[in-house]
Amino acid sequence: MKAIAYYNSLPISDEHSLQDIELPEPVAGPRDLLVEVKAISVNPVDTKVRQNVQPEEGAAKVLGWDVAGVVTAVGSDVTLFKVGDKVFYAGSIARAGGNSERHVVDERIVGHMPKTLGFAEAAALPLTAITAWELLFERLQVREGNTDEGQSLLIVGAAGGVGSILTQLANQLTGLKVIGTASRPDTQDWVRELGADLVIDHSQPLSDELKRAGVDAVTHVASLTQTDQHLDQLVEALAPQGKLALIDDPKSLDVTKLKRKSLSLHWEFMYTRSLFETADMIEQHKLLNRVAGLIDAGTLKTTVGEHFGTINAANLRRAHALLESGKAKGKIVLEGF
Repeated sequence: MKAIAYYNSLPISDEHSLQDIELPEPVAGPRDLLVEVKAISVNPVDTKVRQNVQPEEGAAKVLGWDVAGVVTAVGSDVTLFKVGDKVFYAGSIARAGGNSERHVVDERIVGHMPKTLGFAEAAALPLTAITAWELLFERLQVREGNTDEGQSLLIVGAAGGVGSILTQLANQLTGLKVIGTASRPDTQDWVRELGADLVIDHSQPLSDELKRAGVDAVTHVASLTQTDQHLDQLVEALAPQGKLALIDDPKSLDVTKLKRKSLSLHWEFMYTRSLFETADMIEQHKLLNRVAGLIDAGTLKTTVGEHFGTINAANLRRAHALLESGKAKGKIVLEGF
């Protein structure tokens, strides 16, 4: 089968950084689905793995952790899906990625695809939706409904993939005041369209930006990018006993700065459940089905930013380059082989 992979960690400008290859057909295990891949999307984790994980000598490493496709076979213990089902999922970082014609995935982290979306639009959602949902409702412990009315959420990097869905979830499902950050006019407009009550510029000191907007303090922060650079500003902006959640990979983080205000720190990594096969791993299946329902009801919308065409190495190199530039808006999708 066709796949896109790499053999050496190389700069994305090198034509060998991602290559078109042929691989043997995958075989589904007892709890696995075999999926015909129809569309994928690209995430920062793809670029981070490519840059930092060197495959074993002669081995090809396949990336890609956002897939929409059709189930073509099921393992002996599968109970949640059948052949012919349209599915979407983010997969497991402990297994081969989905940048291939066919892919195997544990059914417990797969959702039924939204009925109102095409494959490309659906592929934009799983990883970011899981990350945003777990961050908001499980890490920051925000409750659905209006019970947290009067409280506020600052989303740093609201125009990116996770920010685009987190802004919608917080706006549509909670009573929080949603404040998003974006640094360019087009991304600021995008964040407003997604439902942010207020948009500020993260290229300026965040606490100053908030004060200029009439916000003295926020109760919750979702820091999605450059947490180490923004930490002092975030601590200043947070109300006493506030909550800070992050998803990025700061080189260092002085958490003693949180002590004076009794701030709590929460880390979200959506692969934890699949990596450790936790007892509640199936929650990601339930979560994705809930997101699909919200999409079909018109409560949420897909976060496609750009469609880069066919799934091949050249187009994936373009996608990685855009993500590495830090200028991507929403999600980059590719469709068909």
